[in-house]
Amino acid sequence: MIIPKADRLQHVQEYYFARKLAEVRALAAKGKQIINLGIGNPDQLPSAATVAALTNSAAAPQSHGYQSYNGIVSLREAIATWYGQAYSVALTEAEVLPLMGSKEGIAHISMAFLNPGDKVLVPNPGYPAYAAAARLAGAEPVSYTLDEENGWLPQEEELLQLIKAGNVKVMWINYPHMPTGTEATAELFERLIAFAKQHQVLLINDNPYSLVLPNQSPLSLLSMEGAKECCLELNSLSKSHNMAGWRVGMVLGHPEYLSTILAVKSNMDSGMFLPVQQAAIEALQNDNEWHAARNEEYAKRKVLVHQLLDTLECQYQKHTVGMFVWARVPDHIADVEAYLDEILYGPGVFITPGKVFGTQGERYLRVSLCVSAGQLEEAIKRIKQHTILTVSHELK
Repeated sequence: MIIPKADRLQHVQEYYFARKLAEVRALAAKGKQIINLGIGNPDQLPSAATVAALTNSAAAPQSHGYQSYNGIVSLREAIATWYGQAYSVALTEAEVLPLMGSKEGIAHISMAFLNPGDKVLVPNPGYPAYAAAARLAGAEPVSYTLDEENGWLPQEEELLQLIKAGNVKVMWINYPHMPTGTEATAELFERLIAFAKQHQVLLINDNPYSLVLPNQSPLSLLSMEGAKECCLELNSLSKSHNMAGWRVGMVLGHPEYLSTILAVKSNMDSGMFLPVQQAAIEALQNDNEWHAARNEEYAKRKVLVHQLLDTLECQYQKHTVGMFVWARVPDHIADVEAYLDEILYGPGVFITPGKVFGTQGERYLRVSLCVSAGQLEEAIKRIKQHTILTVSHELK
């Protein structure tokens, strides 16, 4: 390069899956058949009505121009209606800002509210994009600890200590939690809202997994009293409606917060493709039977993932939410990432190491439910065969 990269990239690495999936593709190009249990890329289809709405709209000549930066009114209204039905949250269309995926929203929120030197509380383990977006905005991510002993929930004592250090402006939470699949409670949300108000912190819940294998009625941070004063919520159709590649997300909250985010967003894109917006409106009308069928398939796969983890002698919680299973690796495994690379290069099964999500994930791995039952059965078979061959070799 004739010029150096920007200073802001000194502490921002390429996203793990961008690097690892290139490695997986290279193995596949050499003829190795890889079963990818690493990413949450839904393999089930969107509803037929959603696809039909997309194609019908795309066939209309008037659908191909630039769109408004905050989406068409009917999409904002459809999202508000969906939030009322799914989460019992009353929203006006002015409290809805559609996004081209919620990952975009993480970056836009960070740019809209953070200055150099500000601090951002991010979960450990947690989605790496929270910390990366903070760094790109010139702010400092500060991890708060989630661990199995405390049910993967933030602890008020630690949060108070982090606040005392000063300059905390934003706190990210993600419930149901990725990667652990932990659900929040209304009591936790109430305590965090009180904490945010007391310490003048913007609290943001990233909530894309709540409709996938829930154990209770889906819960939104915005359903809590007083939440709109100090909170935002992100959501997405990627996981809940099998629309990951469509890039349809949303940020929800008080219009003043949304207008601040829109000041960034309107300088970064030129609006969402109209047929995608109209298809999203249709998707948001999927009935309970459609969602139940999706979850029934995931439930079948989850049983097989548990069998796979039993084969690997891992420990896990059975009743978690979302499309991943989080599991602790046996103590005799010294290097989890090397162990999982052995499974990748041997049996040809890609599993994500927990360290990708922070230091609290060092002894864990994450398995996706986004592959067919047949592929999961094949993965179990391969790993069992690999284990037999390894033990046989060690005994010689």
